[in-house]
Amino acid sequence: MSASILFDAPGPKTVARHRVYNVVSAVALVALVAFAIWRLYDRGQLEYRFWEPFLTPDYIRFILVDGLLKTVQMAFFSIIFATVFGLVFGVGKLSDHAFVRWPAWLVVEFFRAVPVLLLLVFVFFWLSIGDGPVTPFWVVVISLTLYNGSVLAEVFRAGINAVPVGQSEAAYAIGMRKTQVMVTVLLPQAVKIMLPAIISQMVVALKDTSLGYYITAPGLTAVAKPIYLEFKNQVPSAIVITALYILVNLLVTLIATKVQKRLVGEKEMLQVSRVGAGPDEPKTI
Repeated sequence: MSASILFDAPGPKTVARHRVYNVVSAVALVALVAFAIWRLYDRGQLEYRFWEPFLTPDYIRFILVDGLLKTVQMAFFSIIFATVFGLVFGVGKLSDHAFVRWPAWLVVEFFRAVPVLLLLVFVFFWLSIGDGPVTPFWVVVISLTLYNGSVLAEVFRAGINAVPVGQSEAAYAIGMRKTQVMVTVLLPQAVKIMLPAIISQMVVALKDTSLGYYITAPGLTAVAKPIYLEFKNQVPSAIVITALYILVNLLVTLIATKVQKRLVGEKEMLQVSRVGAGPDEPKTI
């Protein structure tokens, strides 16, 4: 019903035209892939000697343990810390107290505006170079926490503001304090709105770990260098490392989407139970 209000249902000609578009797009994609493979073959990049390290157990272990595992660890810590950072400063920007709201606004806007690579370099020279106490691994974690946390702060703020104002008004009417309203009323409802943006930011954090290569941090991009320097296989190395990033990003997105569907499903079930409860039946809270 709602779809017919937003736009007209496509007719037979439109459906046929869309099918043609899909076929043409598929053919163009296949042609592009075939051309890329032909170029690799023509340049001799498909020779076994270039792909040998990716079929050798020692090199596979090196890529997975020193590369993929470190990348996932940096992304994991960055996402966890960024979520906490974003929640604190996102709620801080909504504070009624100016001495809380304005510092939170300044921190968020500053770290959102600084390019991630420059932030990495600054934190590296500040905390790691020389006798610094922080390793490049944690430099990447700190930098990505500051940047992604600032972005998530805006996500949390927007998600909380997107909750209908009647929800908070009803909570205040029964005597709840602002902290109680935020924790028990607004945040749980805002999660459904915020989850797609949070998932997207998780993928961004995972990809941005590749910038750690510039400050000698471990990760997939770091392990690729000794391989292509030894075997002179820059293109195959780039293909393999890119494929690993894509696979991990798809896995993260899949897991996060399943979690989102489960949370949204539970919320919808709770709403149905509230609506379906009779006047003498206890309503689910």
